[in-house]
Amino acid sequence: MLKEARRHPAYKLVNSVPWLGPISAAQIIAVVQTPFRFRTKRQFWAYIGLGIETRASAEYVVTNGKVHKSSRLPSTRGLNQNHNPLLKRVFKTAATSACSSEPFKPAYDARVEKGMDPSLARLTIARKLAATTLSIWKTGKPFSPEGMKNQVA
Repeated sequence: MLKEARRHPAYKLVNSVPWLGPISAAQIIAVVQTPFRFRTKRQFWAYIGLGIETRASAEYVVTNGKVHKSSRLPSTRGLNQNHNPLLKRVFKTAATSACSSEPFKPAYDARVEKGMDPSLARLTIARKLAATTLSIWKTGKPFSPEGMKNQVA
């Protein structure tokens, strides 16, 4: 698997992310094949299984014979169920490692200090890793920690 992955032009780019090792990079390339399948990072998150599902039972209500939009916000139902489990495992494992080192540690610590549950903060870091990987692969520029520092907040 690694021998084949090394022949792929994107292998060095994906492997340049410090928390994605050679096997993880090979698995990402094998499953995704091309980053241009995804127009936005949100579509990539949904494919991985990191997209949030919201549902509303009634967007519109009838009062006094008139239809208007409900003021209630849709409720959050969790992460999407139709996903690729291999990619979800790869990115969540990488996020666990990334939360303890630069440049993601300050972002993780800031979220936990503000009262966010640590598992949700790790999910946010996994999303950042996925978005970074997609961006690196699409642009063709290797990972740079300096580019990540301005995203911390």
